Amino acid sequence: MDKKVEADYAEMITPESNFHVVLYQPEIPSNTGNIGRICVGTNSTLHIIKPMRFLLTDKLVKRAGLDYWNKLSLKIHDSFDSFLADFPNSNIYYCTTKTNRKFTELKYKKGDVFMFGPESRGIPEEILNKYYNQNITIPMNDQIRSINLSNSVAIVIYEAWRQIGY
Repeated sequence: MDKKVEADYAEMITPESNFHVVLYQPEIPSNTGNIGRICVGTNSTLHIIKPMRFLLTDKLVKRAGLDYWNKLSLKIHDSFDSFLADFPNSNIYYCTTKTNRKFTELKYKKGDVFMFGPESRGIPEEILNKYYNQNITIPMNDQIRSINLSNSVAIVIYEAWRQIGY
């Protein structure tokens, strides 16, 4: 990513975010744009762990985020470890299809963190295994492999937001 653009976004952090949505190495710009829009609508901060397969200046990111992108609280992380360093005492939930623990079985609180993996492969197995007790899933039947990433973020974040009273 352009260092100037990255520096500009690093300044756009809202300290009073309801939640933190983390995209681990996102691949599809329009999903990231949609997720940015969801974050603005729920007063959540979007975190992106590099690398990305696109630039944040990509027209598909901007088209999906519409005119809300400039209101987004966004932080870019160089690695998974640098992301973890920012959240030493936070509840981090790893959203995956590789667990049976439904996201609706938990009680969320303001400041919780929700990580989502790249569209083609999800969160790496080594992360899911290391943080197994923090894995959550969205129930679905066996006719599909997974739900679209931006839809998954919306489902989980709106449930968490509902639980804290909107």
